Amino acid sequence: MSDFDFIIVGGGSAGCALARRLSDDPSLRVCLIEAGAKARNPAVHLPFGLAVIGLFNNLQWGYETAPQDQLRQRNLVWPRGRVLGGSSAVNAMIYSRGMRADYDGWAALGATGWDYASVLPYFRKAEANQRGGDDIHGADGLLPVSDLPDPNPLSRAFVEAGSQAQIPVTDDFNRGEDSEAIGIYQVTTRDGLRASAARAYLSPEARSRDNLTILTQTSVRRIVFEGRRATGVEISKAGASAGQGAGDGEGGGRTQTLRATHEVLLSAGAINSPHLLMLSGIGPAEHLSSHGIDVVHNAPFVGQRLADHLDVITQFTSRIGARGGLGFQWNVPARSLR
Repeated sequence: MSDFDFIIVGGGSAGCALARRLSDDPSLRVCLIEAGAKARNPAVHLPFGLAVIGLFNNLQWGYETAPQDQLRQRNLVWPRGRVLGGSSAVNAMIYSRGMRADYDGWAALGATGWDYASVLPYFRKAEANQRGGDDIHGADGLLPVSDLPDPNPLSRAFVEAGSQAQIPVTDDFNRGEDSEAIGIYQVTTRDGLRASAARAYLSPEARSRDNLTILTQTSVRRIVFEGRRATGVEISKAGASAGQGAGDGEGGGRTQTLRATHEVLLSAGAINSPHLLMLSGIGPAEHLSSHGIDVVHNAPFVGQRLADHLDVITQFTSRIGARGGLGFQWNVPARSLR
């Protein structure tokens, strides 16, 4: 058994940030666990690699949605990163915070501390915005935010067409106000390379810290409880097959228990966090019992009501050469077209 102060399950955006910030305190022993490997594939680091990332099964989980009633019962591809950096290592690098009304709406429903005024300082702290800092943006953070260096002329024409159609134009979608506007977004890149959460927060200096242990290709089978308190995690190093730094409980290899003297921090993503909670006994009691899982806490809504936003891509054949464009359809496996 190995002891740490904090164990972080899932090396995605939140996990990498947590590992960096917590290990800034040299008195804390921090362990970050990720099911995927370190990001050595050039497709992760080169922005144009977005067009082919979907071809590498070892970088993603291979999830599909449930059959969609409005889409003739098709199962759609649902990309989720399985690599250090998580989905920030395989996404489109678009930097979009969300609107003020979203956060204020959460606070109105009882999520104290999640109103826009409360989260804005953390957005500013995180950012290293190419445009510099102001009352909305930060300049001294760890996450690079950049303008597209050379937007496609067709993108500019599209924005101009929107303007002529009386759609408001914005050059900054992250001021919290322009929810219905058209413009060219900023991206999380630095020096022409993707700035995933792993690259932004886990610098070589951070990775070499004596008080930070990073376990990759490691499956978390379950969270260990003593009574109703989480005290550690059960891991399997070899043969990790599901869960995000989390597991499906089926990972092969030798099982080991890691102990957290302070907290277990679950940052395994929208799919794998509830999955791991359920494997650990937190979820709908009847459902857990039917699978032989001892119930720690009956939480009926864990694993329920998950929805994702829509992403609609329009494609045209142009008579004008389109330099710099990405063929996003190349990133969609053929099964999504059936």
